[in-house]
Amino acid sequence: MKFGVDFGTTRTTLAQVDRGNYPIVSFVDLCGDDRDYIPSIVAYEDGHLSFGFDAEEAALSGAEHLRSFKRLLADPGISPTSTLRLGNRDFQIVEVVTRFLHYVAQMVRENSSVPLPSPDEPLEAVIGIPAHAWSAQRFLTLEAFKNAGWTVLEMLNEPSAAGFEYTHRHPGTINSKRTSVLVYDLGGGTFDASLVEAKGTAHSVIASRGDNLLGGDDFDLVLAQEAAKAADISPAELGEKGWMRLIEDARLAKEALSPQSRAVALEVAGKAVRVPVTEYYEAAKQLVDHTLKILDPLLVDGPDGGRVLPESVAGLYVVGGASRLPLVARILRERFGRRVHRSALSGGSTAIGLAIAADEGAGYSVTDRLSRGVGVFREVDSGQAVSFDPLLGPDARWTPGESTVLTRRYRAAHNIGFYRFVEYRAVDSQGVPRGEVAPCGELLMPFAQELRDPRIDLSRQEILRTEEGPLIEERYLVDENGIVDVEISDLDTGYTVRATLGR
Repeated sequence: MKFGVDFGTTRTTLAQVDRGNYPIVSFVDLCGDDRDYIPSIVAYEDGHLSFGFDAEEAALSGAEHLRSFKRLLADPGISPTSTLRLGNRDFQIVEVVTRFLHYVAQMVRENSSVPLPSPDEPLEAVIGIPAHAWSAQRFLTLEAFKNAGWTVLEMLNEPSAAGFEYTHRHPGTINSKRTSVLVYDLGGGTFDASLVEAKGTAHSVIASRGDNLLGGDDFDLVLAQEAAKAADISPAELGEKGWMRLIEDARLAKEALSPQSRAVALEVAGKAVRVPVTEYYEAAKQLVDHTLKILDPLLVDGPDGGRVLPESVAGLYVVGGASRLPLVARILRERFGRRVHRSALSGGSTAIGLAIAADEGAGYSVTDRLSRGVGVFREVDSGQAVSFDPLLGPDARWTPGESTVLTRRYRAAHNIGFYRFVEYRAVDSQGVPRGEVAPCGELLMPFAQELRDPRIDLSRQEILRTEEGPLIEERYLVDENGIVDVEISDLDTGYTVRATLGR
């Protein structure tokens, strides 16, 4: 059985591949009601962790809990040993994600709308990942799915999957003049925008921009701050549990807003308050404005000097759970007019696109962009200085399901090669990475043959300049999931060291 799985920051949504159809999978919660998602939440109670609907129930009973734990994976410093704290205990983040995804698999098998032919039917899936996820997030997400019992067919950038859903649902809007769609994907914890060209079922990402730490959670926080202000009480006075409870209440109130809503009713420390929607929207407008700033490089200059959608774009396709907030649609329509198209299933669009990708019979394909650059800091001048080499640019092409290889050859000029790999969003005029930079691995290569004894600690050896060193080949492979593997080989002897960036 094949699925598209959108492991979301606040909600996890699945779509099933069913003979050319891609229905959203529904689940039965503890009250016996059908829901088209599983809440992405973990709780700690009575010495054990619970997930999804069970965790939601435990949280209502006062158990310590954590929503949006997926957001922790977006930390540039994330590693397999990174932890989170619940109930005065530390848990490895990858363990929590794995156990949550195991819970999702169990719900599919035992408590969903999916008629599995047998209990041991394998669960195959194309899984989503934020377009601008670092290698560590990609690697850990992939490992968590596999360890949870899923057979991962492919990992696909989320806005690219939404592009599949758009052309599947609205094929008539793509023609010889309107050849592309601009996906605006505002989820619970991330924002991505991708300009996707479509020729039938063959898609190509022209460019992509995003922010891994901008999403619906931030709109919840703004509403909670406005409610606390109305009650004349600070978050510190509420205490950690009281503040977290207010944020959760704000999330529920935000999701209930409609274009006709005039005020938001909340309770703060036992005091009933009403936040005028106009005041909330005024405070939250900066978040939507920030998405427009991120979107700007994908636009073109208009006749009046403003930035507009390119003529080749059929429309701005608005997806993601957080895009349901009426403020978002209002600002986008004011800016782009009738060319704004909001997905009828904004929270399920990505899952449907992932299911389309899982369906071999559908014939959909995409050439994507790496969305983050990969470079290396190297020792020069006998270890007295460091230089930076960009290896793969953020706009480097990458095809999910296939591998891309970059090679470099040179004569070694030192006894040891010390490579410090980083991922970056942009470089300055000097070619040095600026802004968001994420270390993603280090590698020591003994160029001198006498240093290749595994008992030698290379980190304690002095880096010395040599005369004629061995012929070295660096091989960088972007695998089928966008994860970068490195091989550095001495071509004279065949000696090789390897590393997976982000691992």
